[in-house]
Amino acid sequence: MLRKIKIFFGRVRTMSFRTMFDIINQIKKELGQPRLVTFVDMVICALTANIGYLDYHVFGFAKVKGAKRKTFMTMNQNLSLVRQVNNPESFKIFDNKVLFFEHFGDFTGRGFLNLENKTAADLKEFCKGKSIVFAKQTQTFGGQGITKEEISESTDFDALYKRLTDNKQYLIEDAIVQHEKMNELYPGSVNTLRMVTLVNGKNEPHFMYALVRMGQKGAKVDNISSGGMYAPVNENGIITHPAFCDKEGICHEIHPTSGTKIPGFEIPYFKEAVELVKKAALVIPDMRYIGWDIAITEKGPILVEGNNFPSYDMVQNYRHRDTDEGIRAKFEEVMGITL
Repeated sequence: MLRKIKIFFGRVRTMSFRTMFDIINQIKKELGQPRLVTFVDMVICALTANIGYLDYHVFGFAKVKGAKRKTFMTMNQNLSLVRQVNNPESFKIFDNKVLFFEHFGDFTGRGFLNLENKTAADLKEFCKGKSIVFAKQTQTFGGQGITKEEISESTDFDALYKRLTDNKQYLIEDAIVQHEKMNELYPGSVNTLRMVTLVNGKNEPHFMYALVRMGQKGAKVDNISSGGMYAPVNENGIITHPAFCDKEGICHEIHPTSGTKIPGFEIPYFKEAVELVKKAALVIPDMRYIGWDIAITEKGPILVEGNNFPSYDMVQNYRHRDTDEGIRAKFEEVMGITL
């Protein structure tokens, strides 16, 4: 209990009380639960289970009571699992986009160039016959440090090389052209699947869950931090619920830009995507718990990147659940441990 109290006060020092009370007011509006009741319950959850106010809201704990709360995977349990099965020495492979391409080139389905050890002439050769490439900083996330570079006969490759290297955009990638069906969701961004795998002690890869992310309203990326939306995808590749947007705090049954109905939408090549991530999960033996970002092209699924700290919260969003239970039991069953 002393450790939990220390963690609780550590969180108090870094928490935003304004955000917390905004959430309390939202719960009051949604469910009619008195603000004081919500506040006290949040404090109890933080002290007894190390569940913060953000997870309290995402998990729908204003409606989930008693033993059902213990079925949810918490931030601390997710972190504990990462520490048990992922080797920090191998994090660099997933944190550095160039290293990721070098290790997973057979799964990425597109060419790349590392400008750290290349010249402007190499850049020109790579871009030959292409109208668009993407330049990325090697260790950023959330769509940051990425530019779309248009290539033409008048492109000054010496100037382009200098600009990109000065900005540390060392990774140059072929553009991903997504499947026309995925364009129906939203054509302005590559709408990726987040697919999570877990390899057990018998070296058996398990597909745990999938979400699909999509941009909206002119956004060029599908990242949640940039205003994108996400929705759960079942084992058959069907979107089961409306897409939720964190920044808006609302769900969309109909995509606000494309007009496509989201629940019931079928992701093409989904079974092939499951097989792809299960194979990729075995490439780095000491990285057994990975969140993969997958794009769907006309030729099939390809890897975009991998994440060594898979999220635990989005898949447990109460807006997307049909029961009052979380995902903890599924992870414990695969690993044969208690989280």
